[in-house]
Amino acid sequence: MSDFGDLRVSDSLTVPAWELSEAFVRASGPGGQHVNKVSTAVQLTWQVEASSLPAEVKARFVKLFGSRMTNDGRLILEASSHRSQVLNREAARKRLAEMILKASHKPKRRIRTKPTKGSIRRRIAAKKHRGEIKSLRGNVDRTDD
Repeated sequence: MSDFGDLRVSDSLTVPAWELSEAFVRASGPGGQHVNKVSTAVQLTWQVEASSLPAEVKARFVKLFGSRMTNDGRLILEASSHRSQVLNREAARKRLAEMILKASHKPKRRIRTKPTKGSIRRRIAAKKHRGEIKSLRGNVDRTDD
């Protein structure tokens, strides 16, 4: 059995255990009589804005996963794929760690590129050619008959 203390995301990022709250609920789905008696699914709740993470990581987290958060800024993860509390607990914590790790990576800044002179020339030549074709589609002069 592993230790469920602080959630270590990376060497520099750790979420203290007091920021996380867990509640065990009954899992849905098949399972016979046993499923109605035991609470194996876990709901992991984390208050994002009140966390001890750096501000830029929190901002990126809200930008990436804001749609999964409640109105008061809480993230609720539910894990119910396993039949034991311990495995579901580990799965929820691992999923949260992956989400925080994804938010901790600063995206590369995009460098705008200019089109080459040749591509500009080809584009304008193609536009002129298309215009000529369309201008030739006009009414036919039938005075020659």
